[in-house]
Amino acid sequence: MNVHLVQISPVWEDRAANHARARKLISDASPQPGSLIILPETFATGFSMNLAITAEPEHGPTEQFMRELAAEYQSCVLGGVVTSASDDRGMNQALAIAPDGTLLARYTKNYPFSLGGEDKAHVAGTGVSHFEWQGLRIAPLICYDLRFPELARSAVRAGAEVLIFIAAWPVKRVQHWITLLQARAIENLAYVIGVNRCGSDPEFTYPGRSLVVDPHGLVIADAAEQERTLNTRIDPAVLHEWRAHFPALRDAGIRG
Repeated sequence: MNVHLVQISPVWEDRAANHARARKLISDASPQPGSLIILPETFATGFSMNLAITAEPEHGPTEQFMRELAAEYQSCVLGGVVTSASDDRGMNQALAIAPDGTLLARYTKNYPFSLGGEDKAHVAGTGVSHFEWQGLRIAPLICYDLRFPELARSAVRAGAEVLIFIAAWPVKRVQHWITLLQARAIENLAYVIGVNRCGSDPEFTYPGRSLVVDPHGLVIADAAEQERTLNTRIDPAVLHEWRAHFPALRDAGIRG
């Protein structure tokens, strides 16, 4: 499966500029039909808690933008958006959209980042979501969720073979990002993809370092620090052979 990790440096609270920037990065990558295109957490606005700017209704402009990309490139597009909730807060979500516009998954971040005040602005989700693309079962997760291994394991218990963490993860904890992505891959015998933003905003600097980690915990693709789209492939046979050979999931009572 062809995978395109869109490592964008968002313009702070400027949806139109970020849609245009994402479109250019994806266009330059020339995705083949059937690809998986992944954008970071809150890519359209940056990681702002200003809901007057960030929150969108369901089927709002960023969701529609992702539908346009999916149709144009005949690919699955996954990315982050803040959706309006019913209690004057938002929901930090990951959407996956098929080429025909079908919403394959809508996942709400289970662990808002309380250190950054996100728990006051965003409602916590409950449970995981997954969808199938190119014969692989994929679970989207978001940023701080990476620190909670039980959440990734619940996705694998539900059938996930690929875990995707979209993020706005700051440079001061970049080693945690790398190590935890590898750990989630090793313990779940899964491909793990981390798509992080780069650049800076009024609060933080971000390292990029979007990664693809194979089920053995080996980093097979690294976007480094600059704004770019990283193109790579993941091989389902590597995952299936390792899971068949090594019994860790079976010993944990997980079938698949």
